[in-house]
Amino acid sequence: MVIAYEEEYLRAHVAEAVVVSPDHPVLLDRFLEGAIEVDVDAVCDGREVYIGGIMEHIEEAGIHSGDSACCIPHFSLPDATIATIREHTRRIALAISTHGLINIQFAVKDGYVYVLEVNPRASRTVPFVSKATGVPLAKVAARVMAGEMLADLGLPEEDRELDRFCVKEAVMPWGRFPGADPVLGPEMKSTGEAMGCGGSFGVAFAKAQAAVGQTLPDGGTAFISVNDHDKPTVLPVAKDLVALGFTVAATRGTAAFLAAHGIPAEVVYKVNEGRPNIADEVVNGRVSLVINTPLGRASFFDDRSLRRAAMMQGVPCITTLTGAAAAVSAIRAMRTDVSEVRSLQDYHAGSAT
Repeated sequence: MVIAYEEEYLRAHVAEAVVVSPDHPVLLDRFLEGAIEVDVDAVCDGREVYIGGIMEHIEEAGIHSGDSACCIPHFSLPDATIATIREHTRRIALAISTHGLINIQFAVKDGYVYVLEVNPRASRTVPFVSKATGVPLAKVAARVMAGEMLADLGLPEEDRELDRFCVKEAVMPWGRFPGADPVLGPEMKSTGEAMGCGGSFGVAFAKAQAAVGQTLPDGGTAFISVNDHDKPTVLPVAKDLVALGFTVAATRGTAAFLAAHGIPAEVVYKVNEGRPNIADEVVNGRVSLVINTPLGRASFFDDRSLRRAAMMQGVPCITTLTGAAAAVSAIRAMRTDVSEVRSLQDYHAGSAT
């Protein structure tokens, strides 16, 4: 599965797919650029629907849901959009006569809610939702499938406000596979997941990053190299990094764009432009954070050495701008207090199960 931005790449990939599997069709979809993905896990007894959790993804649609971090409760979507998602979930679950768990993936773009896929089964996110909310969804679904009704199970209100944010982050296997490119895409690459909880989104995200072994820096030099499509969106991220005391370095094109908007940035060579280049700077310990968003086949290959160098040196390498914005929130939160440790039992004390 790939996202093709150029006709040449599309033709090459289709030709390869036909050779690999000549008896099966190649499916083409229009990609919904810049959409926010949302996962919903619910239980239906044929009459009522109980929505266990609505998870807002941190990475945009296009990153496999198993590789994307997500958060309960939602942190940026308006209440009207959440209400629409709830209504769609109920109508779909009842329309297909679900008895048990159902997972629905939505995408939100320009105020419209799109249905990506509907899975009338348990999802990998069920354990996360259960831990975040204190409602054992698998147990609830099993009782419903055995003939009990949701109304008789004494479940807490599904739309109750939580006093915490819970972030699920994917565990990536990059270090175990020499030559692997740590860039996210539509194919799932994660091998596990971890969870962080806190009183704010930034604290929860920081804890989730620490849990998967990716410690975010408190300062130093942040290198930014983004494609032309992402340049306007990177401005607030760069401004926040400067406000947090980071020095910004960038490739020539990104540095010129940042400078034109009042953000000073040191120019660093790309890997194919000469020495010392950005990979050298990473290896020499002069870079503490890498933000790199490739677009198209050429940039994926040009920036591969940079991403590999960052991975080998233990430097956080973020390949989506939504992930970069979340990282900035986490770094800001780390300067206040992320040291509180609470058990799930403490979080859920008094919750009905």
